[in-house]
Amino acid sequence: MINFDQYKVLTFDCYGTLIDWENGILEALKPLLLAHNSDLNDNKILELFAKFEAELEQGEYIKYREVLRRVVQKFGERIGFEPTAKELNSLADSIAYWLPFPDTVEALRTLKQNFRLAIISNVDDDLFAFSAKRLEVKFEQIITAEQAKSYKPSLNNFRLAIERINLPIEEILHVAASVYHDIVAAKSLGLSTVWVNRRAGQQGVGATVSAVSQPDLEVPDLKTLAALISAKQF
Repeated sequence: MINFDQYKVLTFDCYGTLIDWENGILEALKPLLLAHNSDLNDNKILELFAKFEAELEQGEYIKYREVLRRVVQKFGERIGFEPTAKELNSLADSIAYWLPFPDTVEALRTLKQNFRLAIISNVDDDLFAFSAKRLEVKFEQIITAEQAKSYKPSLNNFRLAIERINLPIEEILHVAASVYHDIVAAKSLGLSTVWVNRRAGQQGVGATVSAVSQPDLEVPDLKTLAALISAKQF
């Protein structure tokens, strides 16, 4: 079991961990694909999203809004249609409406009583601003892909976060739902990690590329993490 007493800062991935991005992705893409007579099911849509996003983020840095535009373009190529300008922007525009998981806000409020909180997210500053309002807590540091000019699982994003937080890595605990984007990279730098396995019991890999690592702790949701920490005597 993790010794929570040693940590001063909790760093969080946002999308998939705090914000329910899979529902957000599906609510944006399903109507678009149905309009073009696609019969892809939810799992296949998320699997293709993961593949397209990962490919686009490995090349020369482009803003996340452009990544999502090109994801829509790739769906068009896959299905056989040319997206309109409105359709190309639809996925990025939908981020403003993506909601936190039901346990997120209360858990963050609980965790903030004992820790400083930070974000390490593969997103643009202006897009995260929409989500920040829905998360309802203040983060001490917000490190985005736009600031790092790279995307997780690049170690650059985590190194920038560690530099900004300015504490020994032994005092930082990284919390994330994506093994591919977060857990592997964070552990390689010596950070302790909590895997929030939001997809436990579900079929398919969801909106992230499959990867294998051994987190220091696995929980099904943030409510469970907050309860584990609250049970400790600080």
